[in-house]
Amino acid sequence: MASFLCYLMSIRLLFLLPLFHAIATDCFASRQPLCHDDESSALLQFKESFVMSKNACIDPSGYPKIASWKLEGMDRDCCSWDGVECDDDTGHVIGLDVSNSCLYGSMVSNSSLFRLVQLQRLNLAHNNFNFSQIPSGFSHLSSLTYLNLSNSSFSDQIPPKISELSKLSSLDLSYNFMLHLRSLKGLVQELNQLESSPSHLSFLTKSNYNASENKFEVLGLASCNLTHFPDFLHNQDQLQWLDLSYNNIHGQIPKWVWNTSKETLMFVNFSHNFLTGFDQHLFNYPWPQLQILDLRFNKLQALPQIPPPSTLVYLVAHNMLQGEISPLICNLSSLYSLDLSNNKFRGILPHCLSNFSSSLSVLNLQGNNFHGMIPQLCAKGSRMKMIDLSQNQFEGILPRSLSNCRMLEILNLGSNRLTDVFPSWLGILPELRVLILRQNGFYGIIGNPTAIFSSPKLRIVDLSANEFMEFIGDLNGFQLLNLSNNNLTGHIPLSLGNLTTLESLDLSQNKLSGQIPWQLTQLTFLGSFNISHNQLIGPIPHGKQFDTFENSSFVGNPGLCGNPLSKKCGNPEPSPLPSSIIEEDQDSWFHIEFDWKIILMGYGSGLVIGVVVGNIVIEKKQHWFVRTRKRQHKR
Repeated sequence: MASFLCYLMSIRLLFLLPLFHAIATDCFASRQPLCHDDESSALLQFKESFVMSKNACIDPSGYPKIASWKLEGMDRDCCSWDGVECDDDTGHVIGLDVSNSCLYGSMVSNSSLFRLVQLQRLNLAHNNFNFSQIPSGFSHLSSLTYLNLSNSSFSDQIPPKISELSKLSSLDLSYNFMLHLRSLKGLVQELNQLESSPSHLSFLTKSNYNASENKFEVLGLASCNLTHFPDFLHNQDQLQWLDLSYNNIHGQIPKWVWNTSKETLMFVNFSHNFLTGFDQHLFNYPWPQLQILDLRFNKLQALPQIPPPSTLVYLVAHNMLQGEISPLICNLSSLYSLDLSNNKFRGILPHCLSNFSSSLSVLNLQGNNFHGMIPQLCAKGSRMKMIDLSQNQFEGILPRSLSNCRMLEILNLGSNRLTDVFPSWLGILPELRVLILRQNGFYGIIGNPTAIFSSPKLRIVDLSANEFMEFIGDLNGFQLLNLSNNNLTGHIPLSLGNLTTLESLDLSQNKLSGQIPWQLTQLTFLGSFNISHNQLIGPIPHGKQFDTFENSSFVGNPGLCGNPLSKKCGNPEPSPLPSSIIEEDQDSWFHIEFDWKIILMGYGSGLVIGVVVGNIVIEKKQHWFVRTRKRQHKR
């Protein structure tokens, strides 16, 4: 009987335990400190001191975080406000992130912000502070360890009182173009992350060899008018991230520089300078932990053969490098982006490049002297997103292994010596957006079979300067179509009128006949149009975009008449037919495809698509690296 009673008591306790837990949780929650009234007031005064304007947001995704701050209802506790972080024990505000919050106005020294004396982390980046000076009031925030003022339209001198922030370890002043930093001397001694690019620096002279005793982990001095490697780098042995890009540094990279932080450097960016090489011959790069190396846009004539195995991004485009690519480069099993474009490399590509398929995303060899057949680049499971082999001397047919590149978005093989039929088998690539085969020896019928033109994401197609004779297939969704300088015959396809997003159409230098379809007047986004030097006849349609095209778009067609040509038609020109196309909302397309609009503009003005995309890739990589390092630092 006693054992049965014990059993009943045990069962009752099991049912009561959740209740005890709930009561304890509620009691604990009730003891959680609320935001202090004086700090709530300071935040609200800070809110009222600025105008919230979408034009002040640097990033289109930005929004005014502080707009929701208010002392009403459930929002009375400022610890729950957007961008505000409080200490769990004291309730003091210790973190404030109002970056990209569309703030506009001047920051003043008596700002209520400086009453938040418990702040440890403060991010004001990507706002517009109207070229005001960085207030000396920041010195009141003596607990700050992280301060981000980047891209916020500050100007003038950096106040010396910043040096009073004795706990500050990360300071980002980058992209304040009118900000002046006179000296590193006196900077916070705990500072190990500094980004002040671009800024106007005048402290980097040999007399300032010991200008800074700080041991940096992150140092960004891009666009700072440097003419040589800063001497204070002699003292640095803990750097992980070093950016000296967009300066005027001339000559060779001295030995003492590539011995700086030799064991710790992971990110090195010396791009956009006037460097010619290393001052000693090196077989390997000196940084064993290197992950990202950017040496683009210099005057480099020789480099070590390959970067270390840890390398993820290797960019040496726009230099004067020569010779063949060593097969040893295929040992870089983790490589994500390889850009050797616009150099003087020659020879046959190593067949082992297919080894990269599981890691490589961007391959840019444009503008060199490579020859021979294109190797089998993509094995099954390939992660390749961009391949640019344009402006070389490749010959033969396209490797069918390209069909394994199921993630491929950009394929540029223009200006080579390739001879093949139209590669309709590329239509199985679901992500393909840009296809450029211009200036080769492709021949036959374009779009036979038509699978490639049904690809939902294909936007830019350039098949110009080949030997195509006929065009078939329905088109949909293109933004740029260039079929000029071929041997196309017959009529202009009526299906071109379905390309309601088309912005550039070039059919010039062919043998097209018949009249210009009136359906083309419905292409309301068409900004560039060229059908010159064909065998077209009849009146030129008018209305909408057609009324903006110049004479050069139609010359070389003796049978055409009507504006803008001087030849008048025998009968009055027909009135433009009413459009039957329903207008669509283009806003979502603009935002979703913004990067591709940039590519389209660049292509239209003669720029290299690979360079545009390469820049996007490395910028994203750089920002990812910095964010990662900062998050690690906060922990």
